[in-house]
Amino acid sequence: MKKVLVLNSSLNGEQGNSTKLSQLFVEQLANNQQISVTTRDLSDNAIAHLTQTEMAAWMTDANERSDEQKLLAAISDDLIAELNDNELIVIGMPMYNFGIPSTFKAWIDRIARAGITFKYTEQGAVGLIKDKKVVVLAARGGVYQGTDMDTQTKYLKDVLGFVGMTDVNFIYAEGLAMPGAEQSLEAAQNEIKAFAASL
Repeated sequence: MKKVLVLNSSLNGEQGNSTKLSQLFVEQLANNQQISVTTRDLSDNAIAHLTQTEMAAWMTDANERSDEQKLLAAISDDLIAELNDNELIVIGMPMYNFGIPSTFKAWIDRIARAGITFKYTEQGAVGLIKDKKVVVLAARGGVYQGTDMDTQTKYLKDVLGFVGMTDVNFIYAEGLAMPGAEQSLEAAQNEIKAFAASL
């Protein structure tokens, strides 16, 4: 059975285009194989921005942490454990002001931890999260793929690769606020069906 972690961050919840795409992907995947799905809505269950206090809790020996530090460290520990427990990561990714949602960045800030999910060597950083396939379902009001205004794609490849997740695949639904949105959405849906069937 394939274990799947779905990460959504649309402000529009289940009505968000990126969320609908991630739901479609999971439905198509379930048509072809047995899957176990864990869904985390980062907008509904927003993680606070990272603070120095929380980071200090990570750097304190587990046996020496105060009760407050134990609670703070558990936020990151639980998210990393959840990530490690799944082999396929499905990300519903809206574009807000040419970037990723701040709620998703807060998730990144918890799962990127020195000594836990990456380490520095003489050759530079080495990611420690292994054997994950990532699918990013990118929903955008405009058309940005392949242009300098698409800051999401490079950032996500870089930061996910930094912690070891180098098998990152993108499916784009663009121009969703423009004329011809239905055709763009349909093309993305067809690509999702084909990709899910290939896994």
